Amino acid sequence: MAGIAASDADVVALLMRQHGDIRNLFDEVEKTTGDERRAAFRRLVRLLAVHETAEEEVIHPFTRRTGPGGEKVVEERLREEREAKELLSRLDGMDTDDPKFLPELQVLRLDVMRHARAEERYEFNHIRRHSDKARLASMATALRAAEAMAPTHPHPGTESAAKNLTLGPLAALVDRTRDAVRKAMGKDG
Repeated sequence: MAGIAASDADVVALLMRQHGDIRNLFDEVEKTTGDERRAAFRRLVRLLAVHETAEEEVIHPFTRRTGPGGEKVVEERLREEREAKELLSRLDGMDTDDPKFLPELQVLRLDVMRHARAEERYEFNHIRRHSDKARLASMATALRAAEAMAPTHPHPGTESAAKNLTLGPLAALVDRTRDAVRKAMGKDG
């Protein structure tokens, strides 16, 4: 595991770090303007899309099949994820200089932070209770693999491992091509 931080070898620690990165990116988007805001928002969109897809493919299936109440916990997280993806998708098509952008972003931030707290409290604690160190490490590896193939933009309606695995590769290809074109044209911020 050369090149991987020790904390990233534990899936819960890895996800907690990503939650911190998401909070920091929201701060950066809110505090900047113009090209800096556009670039920070592109990074935020990408991180949220990749992070949620990987959770849907790796974390939620584990939670569903281990212990009582896992199904209910996952259904609540999926509902939150769909709502956030719908708002993120609207924001992704909006100009970051639009006067409506920051108020909408603040609504998204509140939803995403509430969702992250629920994951940390219910799902991540569940994973810790039902996993040993080797399982946490193997899930971290699976999460990183899912992230490497995940779409980079939100796709509401794909909040399941099966849909992500079926539709995700095509969506990821389209998203990553669009990102490359946007970057080549100097539109990535």
